[in-house]
This record gives sequence, structure tokens and C-alpha cells, in this order.
Amino acid sequence: MNSRILGGLCAIAAFGLDQSTKALALNTPALEHGVEALPFLNLVRVLNDGVSFGMLGGIVPWWGLIALAAVIVAWLLIWLWRAPDRLTAAALGLVIGGALGNVIDRLRYQAVPDFLDFHFGTYHWPSFNLADAAIFCGAALLFWDGFRATNGKPGNQEQDDRKGNIMGDNS
Repeated sequence: MNSRILGGLCAIAAFGLDQSTKALALNTPALEHGVEALPFLNLVRVLNDGVSFGMLGGIVPWWGLIALAAVIVAWLLIWLWRAPDRLTAAALGLVIGGALGNVIDRLRYQAVPDFLDFHFGTYHWPSFNLADAAIFCGAALLFWDGFRATNGKPGNQEQDDRKGNIMGDNS
């Protein structure tokens, strides 16, 4: 499968899952007060007007966050178009799909609905949604791919030279 198509499919999947789960969360009245799903997970309904973990909430206007996200998504789409392999394309697709999901929410609600509340005892991780999870997973894959690039990925001349010497290629 072409890496661009894979990246596009990952973006569509991340966007679709994000928007459908947010619709469920927004239309479930019980989440207003929170519901314990597991001993470490509550489902809640929170509108986040900031960026990650509510940072910059109330400081940067919602339209400013949309403009910033649009520029970032455009840059990511160019990167996806030039993606050197399928892993990079899939990772970029996850980030793009998640970012677009949050952009749509900012256009609709001037905030992003969050509903996943993981906790350990009394410590609660800030609430998030599947767009945030897709962005995190895509960024983690890109980070991992960066380390992989220096250790055996095509284009690493030093690695290719060592393989040639090990295999007895003395040219």
C-alpha cells in the first residue's frame, strides 16, 4: 500500500473515531457528573478551551488556536506527501486526524470536549479524548522513528558501510 494512502487512512480513522466518541460523550447526560468505568478510569464531560492539559485556556482566543492548528496541519500534510516510508506516513496520519478532530471542535464549540479521566488513587491525569491519544501515539511513533533512522534505516551510510564490511565486501 502506498504510504500516502496509509497516512490518509490513518487520518480518517483517527478523525472518525474521535468525532464519534465525542458525540457519544456529549450526548450522554450521565457523564455530566462522571461515571466510573474502571477502578482507574472515569468517563466525564469537560470542555477544554486551552491546548494540552488546559494550558493557555482563556489566554489565547479559540480562533488563534484554530489558525495555529491549521498552519501545523498544512505543514504535516506536506510532510505526509513526502513521507519516506509507511511508518512515518501512518504516524503523520494519526497526528493529522487528531488535530483535525480538535480543530472541528473548536470551530463548533470554541473548546474541545474531553471525556477520559485516568486516575491513580486521588491523582487524576488531565482529561483527554481520542484525538489527543492519536496525536500522542503519532508523535511517539515519529520520535521512535527518529531513533530508528540512525540505526539501520536506508540512507544511513555509516550503517551501510559496516554491513558491507561484515559481509566481506571489500570494494
